[in-house]
Amino acid sequence: MLSTGALRAHLLAARLAGPVATSREVSLRSYRLFAARDPRVTLGLDPGRGWGELDLLRLMADKCGVSADPAHVSGPDVIDPERTLAGLDAFAARLADAARRRAPVLFGTGHPHRLLGFYAALADALSSVGCVVLTPAQGRCIDITTRFGVRTYNLDYVRGVALVREPGVRLPGGGTGAHSHSPLPVRVVLEAAAVGRGPLPELVVGDHGWVCGAGQLGIEAIGLADTDDPALFVGEAEGRVSAVVPVDDAVRSAYYLPLTRYVLNRAALSQ
Repeated sequence: MLSTGALRAHLLAARLAGPVATSREVSLRSYRLFAARDPRVTLGLDPGRGWGELDLLRLMADKCGVSADPAHVSGPDVIDPERTLAGLDAFAARLADAARRRAPVLFGTGHPHRLLGFYAALADALSSVGCVVLTPAQGRCIDITTRFGVRTYNLDYVRGVALVREPGVRLPGGGTGAHSHSPLPVRVVLEAAAVGRGPLPELVVGDHGWVCGAGQLGIEAIGLADTDDPALFVGEAEGRVSAVVPVDDAVRSAYYLPLTRYVLNRAALSQ
């Protein structure tokens, strides 16, 4: 079993925590946009209170360990590895609860190039203990607003994990999906599940709009988030997201393998 100390060392060495690749400038810009209710960063969450920039900075300092000093405006941002470890423990506890209840679960990611393997291993583990890993709306077209205008994407599943692809991009079993912040895919999936009278997820696991979109609709959601993703931490603070792991969400996919082992062990799902 991977020890807490070994994982802490890995988090720092791989820059999953400590000084991360996400810049302070990018994080502060996200806080400004969230305070202005810009949908590009609210990710489907409708905050229940007014969050100003300083409110968000204090929240992110508490949840992630970023500097609370508004005069600190440049350089790499920072994630406290102790907060990452605490987040992983809370994340694992929710997975363990879903496993005990044999709950239907939905996995979805806006970071398929980096995080697909992490989520897929969790999906495999939950499926092995009797949880239904849901895959509604396979192949459905979704129009998503991007900085280049409205573009059509196709919903796909790889090893039980939902993602979106640009039309015509399809490698069987491949994780060549598109980076996406949109909550529209999870809304489409949930609507398809409801219309099809199949089970609805009792837990959604993922990132970006998958977590915030589900949490906003009252479905338990847990996920990973970087320092420039304040929406997930606001959702957690307001009680609509159950657990958020502060971590750099765009390092090499292999660097998440120790996190996978740690979570599976903590959730008693190791095979």
